[in-house]
Amino acid sequence: MNKPKNTKKIAQKFQGLPSKDQIMEFIRGSDTRVGKREIAKHFRLKGQEKIALKALLKDMAEEGLIDSSKSAFHKMGGVPRVTVLRVVEIDDGEPIAVPESWNPDDGSAPPRLRVIEKKKQAALRTGDRILARTEEKGSGWLAHPMKKLAVAEDQMLGVIEIDGGGKAWLAPVDKRIRNSSPVSDLGNAEKGQLVVAEPVGRGRNSSVKVTEVLGDPLAPKSFSLIAIHKYGIPNRFSQEVLDEAEKAAQLPLSEDDREDLRHLPIIAIDPADARDHDDAIWAESDGEGGFNALVAIADVSFYVRPGSNIDKEARRRGNSVYFPDRVVPMLPEVLSADVCSLGEGRDRAAMACHLKIDADGRVTDWRFTRAILRIEQVIAYEDAQAQIDAGNATGPINALWACWKALNAARDDRDPLDLDLPERRVELGEDGKIKGIKVRERLDAHRVVEDFMIAANVAAAKALESKASPVVYRIHEPPTREKLIALREYFESIGKNLALGQVITPGLFNRMIKDMGDDPGEKALVMEAVLRSQTQAYYGPQNAGHFGLALGSYAHFTSPIRRYADLLVHRALVDSYKLEQPKPKGNTIPAHSGLSDKDRADLGKITDAISITERRAMEAERDTIDRYVAAWLSGRVGEVFETRITGVQKFGFFATIVGMGGDGLVPISTLGREYFHYDEGAHKLTGEDSGTTYTVGDVLDLRLGEANPLTGALKFELPEGGGNQRVEPRGRRPEKKPRGKGPGKGPGRGPRKDKQGKHTVGKRGRPGNIRHQGRGKKKK
Repeated sequence: MNKPKNTKKIAQKFQGLPSKDQIMEFIRGSDTRVGKREIAKHFRLKGQEKIALKALLKDMAEEGLIDSSKSAFHKMGGVPRVTVLRVVEIDDGEPIAVPESWNPDDGSAPPRLRVIEKKKQAALRTGDRILARTEEKGSGWLAHPMKKLAVAEDQMLGVIEIDGGGKAWLAPVDKRIRNSSPVSDLGNAEKGQLVVAEPVGRGRNSSVKVTEVLGDPLAPKSFSLIAIHKYGIPNRFSQEVLDEAEKAAQLPLSEDDREDLRHLPIIAIDPADARDHDDAIWAESDGEGGFNALVAIADVSFYVRPGSNIDKEARRRGNSVYFPDRVVPMLPEVLSADVCSLGEGRDRAAMACHLKIDADGRVTDWRFTRAILRIEQVIAYEDAQAQIDAGNATGPINALWACWKALNAARDDRDPLDLDLPERRVELGEDGKIKGIKVRERLDAHRVVEDFMIAANVAAAKALESKASPVVYRIHEPPTREKLIALREYFESIGKNLALGQVITPGLFNRMIKDMGDDPGEKALVMEAVLRSQTQAYYGPQNAGHFGLALGSYAHFTSPIRRYADLLVHRALVDSYKLEQPKPKGNTIPAHSGLSDKDRADLGKITDAISITERRAMEAERDTIDRYVAAWLSGRVGEVFETRITGVQKFGFFATIVGMGGDGLVPISTLGREYFHYDEGAHKLTGEDSGTTYTVGDVLDLRLGEANPLTGALKFELPEGGGNQRVEPRGRRPEKKPRGKGPGKGPGRGPRKDKQGKHTVGKRGRPGNIRHQGRGKKKK
């Protein structure tokens, strides 16, 4: 808190006035709250000195030294009347916050303030920072939010640099932040270390102080650690949660209360490096052309009960977050990687979805039970596919493929959005260092599991609807008109037509993709454009369908180990199908494993929160992959790569390395000395003199100029050395008025010309003034 401006003047004018320390000492020595009268009497103040005391006490209250209620004062314990708080817990939907800065004289713990949220404000979540008014109420404290503070105002991640004069600077690892910040307090940090810092001061006097040292920024696991801190992802369980998880893991499985499925050859097909196994599948012919199928899902609701400490922590996290080098689980590992994981050859609790599938692949019936099962085999996607391709697959695997062919035929009839975009995969060695960056191969084995999971998810949603139970829907709304107009303009630029008067369906986009011909690069670009036109999927209690999957009702049921939404769906099924089981004697965990009354009442608020944590995880995972790609390429700076243009902006264009991925910027300042016109609708830059064009989809060779592992940013340049040419300032928008006086102050001067009258400048603005904001990709 800044020092009040009038305090010094008051002290100078009234020499008999006590100091703040003297007043604080008097208040500390009092057993009760004291008022201005008691303070004035104690220090023998009279006349104008009493008026000055009133102003001084007001300043002290604003600084957080004391709290006041009308005319009574007491030591506030370091919590200002208006201060910054950090939300540390959501207790039954109510945020609990503590002061961000806490330095009491007696070393006492920070007070916990109950945050009174306003109805029209977005719900707060753990890790949020707020500016709030504070007050004492009864035996506790209340906080009234004034505004929510952005993460950027909170903590910064960066690397410590020391300049020639010995001054410390924080070089940011976020590629959206351009400039380094001066460091006023290094703490224990040293040059070259990755640190967490927070802003100090404002304006010209602003700086940062180091609050945490993370270590070597290029060490194994640092890239995911950067993302964890940047996005505020909770990555440590309290001892209380860990202890409770250990007790929950000891719950015995009762064969009497569960359907026994241990005789079925159920198979789990997962990635080779899977850290947990929460789903398994089985199918057999029904003798009439159709199939009996089973989708078995880990019965997480049996171990994680509503209102338990594990449940509160799982809701706070919302989902697990997967990085190339680690997973930040939603549940403690004793549950997520052990008793809730459907490991091979072990008796496990499961929620079983029994499906009847006809010869056309349509699900005609379903039922849900709590079961006990034993997985016959855990097999990697690649191994299952290899067995099918070689013709030596086991009977259970052959039966799964036969059932899938029916499901796949029904999927084709439904014609969902088919965006088969490449996914980058980081391969790490045992030492955590990068072995390579590859595009993940898309196999039929992936589609087999995916279609079984979709069938179970649809069955869960419809089952709950039929019983009028609450449903946590997975919602994907159709594209907005604004996005469709932008997509139409893109299609027009490549000679295609998208008529907006027709009904927009996923199949319409699929047909346009198929019409692109055999060039995989062009198809990928059209898929990217279609993907950008889509709305973002989210969770909610009100059904709006799933556009991308062409489904009217859809819920997430198949991954309760890693998604809280699925856990809520399981609990609703427990209630709807009366699957509650007797609580074991002597165990202290809550008895009920269905939805709590509070969950039913707050379902909209809960789904909003977990939709946010899902987006947070997606951004953190994408950022980390970008850093790994940049680290892998940092040893190849100067090499020329075949690239494809993926985006065009007025400040340059983005290109990605064919076959590897990794988007990099080619600044317009490196394209030569001529002026380039930007056509937003056509996604094209055109040289004014040469007619050279750079358009989305173009394939060209580019030299890798920069690869920054800390930010994940890449920078390309023309291989003929265009990046070495210096570009002079130039204005090029005569229809706009200049924004300032003097040369180079903005557009409006018109283009500069040389002695022969030819244009000599290639961009507006000063050299080096291009800001790379990054190009985000939306995921369905």
